[in-house]
Amino acid sequence: MTVDRIIFGRPLRSVAFDVAVSGLVALFAVAGVVAQPGGWKATLVGIGMAVALLFRRTHPSAVAAVVGALALSQVIVGWGPLGHDVAVLVALYSVVKYADRLRDGVIVGLVAAVGVVLAALQVRGPAAWWASAIYFGLVTGAVWLMGLNVRTRRLYVLSLEERASTLEREREAEARAAVAEERTRIARELHDVVAHSMAVMIVQADGVRLTIDRDPATAREAAKVVADTGRQALEEMRRLVGVLREPSRPEPVAAPGAAAAPDGGLSAEPTHRRPALVELPALLDRFRAAGLRVSYGATGEPMPLPPGLELTVYRVVQESMTNVLKHAGVGASVELSLDWSPTTVVVRAVDDGRGRPLVRPAPSGGHGLLGMRERVGVYDGSLTAGPKLAGGWRVEVRLPLPGAPAAEEGEAALPSAW
Repeated sequence: MTVDRIIFGRPLRSVAFDVAVSGLVALFAVAGVVAQPGGWKATLVGIGMAVALLFRRTHPSAVAAVVGALALSQVIVGWGPLGHDVAVLVALYSVVKYADRLRDGVIVGLVAAVGVVLAALQVRGPAAWWASAIYFGLVTGAVWLMGLNVRTRRLYVLSLEERASTLEREREAEARAAVAEERTRIARELHDVVAHSMAVMIVQADGVRLTIDRDPATAREAAKVVADTGRQALEEMRRLVGVLREPSRPEPVAAPGAAAAPDGGLSAEPTHRRPALVELPALLDRFRAAGLRVSYGATGEPMPLPPGLELTVYRVVQESMTNVLKHAGVGASVELSLDWSPTTVVVRAVDDGRGRPLVRPAPSGGHGLLGMRERVGVYDGSLTAGPKLAGGWRVEVRLPLPGAPAAEEGEAALPSAW
């Protein structure tokens, strides 16, 4: 990484270049001290111009005024154009390039035109004054146009940098909004899971109350269901509170168009429903009907999952299929697999990227990879996504499975971790 050194509040390269330009003008002034009209007095005028040029970037209009006044003093005393008068051209260029308003450059250009005529009138030699005026005018006009061209390019580059900065801020704001919206949706779904668990606990508790005298065995079994359901609901509630407490930290993902469209179409479900893994075949059939060639397989022994984790697996599959349809297009082939082990479940979706572009954007179940990362993070899982060397895209999600409850039948689950 290159770091520009700063001196006097300006980049070192700029300061060094301005010192070199000023030194060159001062050298012209000193070199002509013997032969030029005015002698050492003209040399002092040239040195004054050289000193003024040191500030040509920060105060271009003021520098042009000082240099113009010194040049006019030479004309008044009749010294004529001298070698150090190249400072006039440098000051003219600086105003056109660095002034806040182009109007200053236009005014200095008009003044320079008058100065060209006055300087031509003082040229002594066989050529007519108008020939010198044409020569000085062409040189001055070329310098003015060169400054205008560089100014236009500089402003264009600054506008591009500002636009890029604005787009970056907008992208970050959209990412934060997407994360907030997705977390709200996750919290709502987990709330539904907890509410379902509470309903089960209430029903089972009523059953215990009614059967504890007549059928103690049934009551004991119902009490165990209440305890297990309560522990599970407490764990889901802890996750829910964790989602709401953590600040939004959108992570950049190397995926074009990762943020997807609002819900609807293929992946839409009513907000009061909670999809389950048994509905995966129906979900995949909808994507097949939309034009994807989906192959699905599972390895290992599937096991029951907590409702929130089951919902996360379903949403990961849903969003992966939606992204394939959106980015790879109709006709793409995608291999979906669920690999079960005693400790983890792995969801893997691999497409070939060889579909046809959609006529209109595909609907989404959330906010693409960003939403998947938030969901997976709730359950301490990992998400890996990226392009394949042979083409297409690969998404792999690893979710740890909950262990068997360590609490005994009568142990109380206190919400101290909240």
